[in-house]
Amino acid sequence: MNKVIVPQGYRLAGVHCGIKSDRLAEDLTLVVSDSPAVAAGVYTENVVRAAAVELNSQRTPSSNIRAVVVNSGNANACTGLQGQQDAEQMAELAAVACKSVAEHVLVMSTGIIGEFLPMTCVAAGIRAAADGLGHGQQHLDAAARGMMTTDTHSKIAVRSVTTSSGTIRITGLAKGSGMIGPQMATMLSLIVTDAMLDVQTAQDTLSAVTAETFNCISVDGHMSTNDTVLLLANGAACGDQLEGEDVDAFRAALEEVCVELARSIAADGEGATHLITIDALGCASSNDAWKIAKSIANSPLVKTAVTGADPNWGRIISAAGYAKVRFDPSRLELSINGTPIFRAGAPLAFDATVLSSSIRDNHETKIVLDFKAGSARSRFWTCNLTDEYVRINAEYHT
Repeated sequence: MNKVIVPQGYRLAGVHCGIKSDRLAEDLTLVVSDSPAVAAGVYTENVVRAAAVELNSQRTPSSNIRAVVVNSGNANACTGLQGQQDAEQMAELAAVACKSVAEHVLVMSTGIIGEFLPMTCVAAGIRAAADGLGHGQQHLDAAARGMMTTDTHSKIAVRSVTTSSGTIRITGLAKGSGMIGPQMATMLSLIVTDAMLDVQTAQDTLSAVTAETFNCISVDGHMSTNDTVLLLANGAACGDQLEGEDVDAFRAALEEVCVELARSIAADGEGATHLITIDALGCASSNDAWKIAKSIANSPLVKTAVTGADPNWGRIISAAGYAKVRFDPSRLELSINGTPIFRAGAPLAFDATVLSSSIRDNHETKIVLDFKAGSARSRFWTCNLTDEYVRINAEYHT
């Protein structure tokens, strides 16, 4: 028996419509809920926001969303009034496909900034996607590919949760490889579940989980104009609204989905060969821990040191020091891949050759700092910086 990976009541499709030059690459995704779904959204904090972000911000949270349409290869950002009209037209076209109304459709776009959408292609793509909707593995895979830009692979995460009303499922799709910086970092994610949630619970849960997952990744520290995370909950698995411990169980599973997707985005950073996990422990506040972890994650010197398998721990300490968080360096402890490096304000003896090999030979490099100032912590994911990142971004438009 095939494992059920698409929650009940959803159909998906991904097609090529002509936005991307590669005719084998999907560039439009359509996801339809057979019944009205509660929808929540979290969006970029960039003051320059794409047309899709503006549209979704007005429509979420909601209790009656029927579809989400996504295009890749064109961000529809910095495109003025025409861009707004194009986003609205995408919603109208998708609404026809699912026999709904435009106000019950959300839109996501990703790709090059400052170019108008080829709406003739988009319209044809939405019609083709509507004709190909389904709930099988192939439909899910195609939908995930339709969101990709410079991603080297699609990103899907699935969880099941047993509640007092029965089993519910959560399936998340995401894209992201470059222009990834915290505070909604271009990344997109669409998460669908057949759980029944009220609007406030959906929004509060998504916001809280996003803060600890998608807001804790960085490839280049560049905050996009299009970053969006959407959660749809249609209640098809059970007729009872989740409450109490069931909500807690749902949140835990949602967090697992988002952690998996967030790690996948960081690991798939443009040109990256290593995932870097940074734990800031023992801080006076969660915000302090987040700032320190973010500062280290965004340091090009830390990222290039991992590329060269160089245990240059001074760069890590320095990046923590300019995070604008007060701490006592004499209490700080640092380890890399489990090897103690720094304690009580002074370096510790370690075998640099062995540690270098550990960095080089393992896909994930783990950096742990303990500030001995409290119990707050934060975990951040980033990647190393390579020559390939420069090449990809130097040639992205031309």
